[in-house]
Amino acid sequence: MNDKYTLAAETRTVSGHTLRRIKALKDLAYARAGQLGGWIETPKNLAASGAAWVAEDAQVYGDAQVLEDALVFGEATVSGTARITGSARVGDQAWISERASVTDDALVTGKARISGHALVGGCAWVGDHAWIAGTVGVFGYARVRGRTRLVDNEWISGEVMMAG
Repeated sequence: MNDKYTLAAETRTVSGHTLRRIKALKDLAYARAGQLGGWIETPKNLAASGAAWVAEDAQVYGDAQVLEDALVFGEATVSGTARITGSARVGDQAWISERASVTDDALVTGKARISGHALVGGCAWVGDHAWIAGTVGVFGYARVRGRTRLVDNEWISGEVMMAG
């Protein structure tokens, strides 16, 4: 396995995927040795190096990956082939799926949904009930919140605030 975490015996089934709770083997940036984390389907879902972590009741499955120093927390779900990288944070009840990516120092919270080939990066924040799908990019210091919907070929960057 690795010297960062192990798969605990506790399991749950989500959308036909059997997930196992993780347990920290040593002190990490987001967990202490012995602390239970969130849920993953296989070790490929969570990097064995770096500070990447799945915490609380968050779940990562399918071919999705949490890498580098990224954190998935709360009741967030990452699935499909989605990637959470850099120092990105995904939390609360956010859902990242399909081929979506959240990277750099981006934050996705609330009940936001990111899917398709969407990319959220830089220091962008997507929250509340925002829905981003298709080929969409949100970068820089952009803020997307409320019930905003961005779908296909929309690119937001800089210091933009969108609230729907």
